[in-house]
Amino acid sequence: MTDTTYTVVGGGAIGGILTHRLVRAGQHVRLVDTDRAHVEAIRAHGLVLTRDGHESEVAHVDALLPEEYEGPLHRVLLAVKAQATGTALDWITPRLSPDGWVASLQNGFNEERIAARVGRDRAVAAFINVFADVTEPGVVRDGGAGALVVGEMRGEPVSERVRQLVAHLSVDADAVASDNVDGYLWAKAGFGAMLAATALADAPMADLIDRHTTVMAAVAAEVFAVADSLGITLEPFDAFDPDAFRTGAAPQRQRAAADQLTRWLRTQPKNRSGIWRDLAVRGRPVEVTTHYADVFAQADRHGIATPVLRAVVDGLKELEKDPTTMSEKRLEALRPLAGSSSDVTQPPAPDLSHRPATGPEDAEDIRSWLADRHTQIVADLAAYTGRESPSDDKALLSTCLDWLQQWLDQRLGTDCEQEVLHRPDAGDILIRRYAGTGDTPVLLLAHYDTVWPAGTLAARPFRNDGDRITGPGVFDMKAGLVQAVWALKALDALALPRPAVTLVLNGDEETGSQASRDVIIDEARNSRATLVFEASAPGGALKTARKGVGLFRLTVTGEEAHAGLDPERGASAVEELAHQILDLAELRNHDAGTSLNIGVVTGGTRPNVTAGQAVAEIDIRVSTQAEAHRVTAALDDLRPHNPRTTVTVSGGWNRPVFTRTPQVAALAGLAQRCAALLSDRLDEASVGGASDGNFAAAAGSPVLDGLGAIGDGAHAAAEYVDASRLLPRAALSALVLTSLA
Repeated sequence: MTDTTYTVVGGGAIGGILTHRLVRAGQHVRLVDTDRAHVEAIRAHGLVLTRDGHESEVAHVDALLPEEYEGPLHRVLLAVKAQATGTALDWITPRLSPDGWVASLQNGFNEERIAARVGRDRAVAAFINVFADVTEPGVVRDGGAGALVVGEMRGEPVSERVRQLVAHLSVDADAVASDNVDGYLWAKAGFGAMLAATALADAPMADLIDRHTTVMAAVAAEVFAVADSLGITLEPFDAFDPDAFRTGAAPQRQRAAADQLTRWLRTQPKNRSGIWRDLAVRGRPVEVTTHYADVFAQADRHGIATPVLRAVVDGLKELEKDPTTMSEKRLEALRPLAGSSSDVTQPPAPDLSHRPATGPEDAEDIRSWLADRHTQIVADLAAYTGRESPSDDKALLSTCLDWLQQWLDQRLGTDCEQEVLHRPDAGDILIRRYAGTGDTPVLLLAHYDTVWPAGTLAARPFRNDGDRITGPGVFDMKAGLVQAVWALKALDALALPRPAVTLVLNGDEETGSQASRDVIIDEARNSRATLVFEASAPGGALKTARKGVGLFRLTVTGEEAHAGLDPERGASAVEELAHQILDLAELRNHDAGTSLNIGVVTGGTRPNVTAGQAVAEIDIRVSTQAEAHRVTAALDDLRPHNPRTTVTVSGGWNRPVFTRTPQVAALAGLAQRCAALLSDRLDEASVGGASDGNFAAAAGSPVLDGLGAIGDGAHAAAEYVDASRLLPRAALSALVLTSLA
């Protein structure tokens, strides 16, 4: 390396601490920052480092604005805010020497972003946990020593450049070389999520973690669940024990770890997070939204719910607009979402293995009562079907949901708790809680959106010919909700016991339930069983297992050229995609229940142009989470056959696997005993399609799916409901509910 100077890009809190360490190690340092006042103060007085109870220390370094620097860069420590990484790389990349490198000394996950710009061999991974602040231009306050770890990308062995950097950064505080920097980064992501949550209120970090351990543990556990899906081995650092905050950790260990953490935080001069300072003092956007974009992307890809973390980030976005609304009430409001944290007991699944169904007299009363109201029930289905509700039409979805609220008031009364959760780009979510026996409710799931576009009703209106009921959405799944509501009404009318129920209606199931997934999971975690009123399997069978669904996009980027004049110059993305498709076919494992379909392929622009891009849309179905992890790992490891092309995979797991657990089997057995009282046989089925039941099952709730209409033709113009089995199906639902009471 021709130049041994370190260039620190970003002279704020982290950059200032690093600069002082390097200067104390005898290294020559230049500091580059976009803050003119900060740069000018350093030029005039040096970079001042203050410590509580100690004299200030001054480091005299070259301080420059980016536009003032000329010449190549060699050893770069990148210490800008995460959201400024792209802009910083725009400046660094063209100046970086062939033998130069960039180390990310930042918060968040930036290594892959850096490697994509400068090359993997010129990117160094690092983890830093320091408490520091810029208190005024040219002055950095050291808030206490913290861990610092450096290593190569993707767990490569520790190199000489890493050992040298660690040696230079170990003055007055230890730095460590490691081949598992990812383990530290993900551990800090959980710790950082806790600190982010403390910024919702105006109080010391330690006090808030101590008073709101439930929320803090839950937000960290969500991050660590994502890390687990990636095969990351978490590393403890400073006073933070990440394993103690995983889902399922012993409450005693979690409490002890929280006490250890808060004791350590109280020894640090800095008692509030940098996130809090950005909001309350500097009035500027926080970098947390950038930090956790990667976590959310991986969570979506692996089908992992992150309701608490998303709520924390949403709260911080609100505080960016008005930081005066910081309050501990914001943390208290997160407690219901944190119900799955390791120090909160999830409602136990009911033991249904020996529970008898209700008696034959009740079955006959329910059947007779519903039969007397056949005309009214069909009229309700006709009125509901007459409200079009395509998933992509917000206005029609809102109109339909307004009608549903009025209809529910008429059929079940207004004695309930109601929430309407607004979603800007999807159908709103309606939650109704009806009292009954027991404190822990049974969750009833139904979606009100359909696949049919506006105007379909005019061409195919609701029809009842006596044997078949047809119309857009009758089978999938408007009849299911009508049956569920009339089942509840029958129990109330006959004064038969029923459990407390939570009814959740969402308007985006047909597009993946991305706007409602976390709500469904949260409600399922707080319910003792979940009944899903999706249409039945063929013959009326219940759905007691469903495959997990992954929707991925494979994008190949090549090099365009004239196919006739310069055929050797181009690198065909279409040809590379063909190789990749053949490789992807090897991921199928029909014995394990894994299917893979490449349904749409696009690429190229003209026949005489070597294709610069090609895309494949991939649908993957798996029967086990182990298969989901295998497939995900294989997709992550895809490499181009032609080194002049690049291959990227986007998308993720839309729904987790719904497995037939012993609790699901017991619930199905109860339903079968109820069906016998109606002189009916009830079979079970495992299906390749997915529903919101997948989310409820993944949350640990016993699930019965397919309790809705019996018929056929979901998503097809021939969709129909078997009219003769509409009321028996409602009677079955009523019997299951009263048995659960």
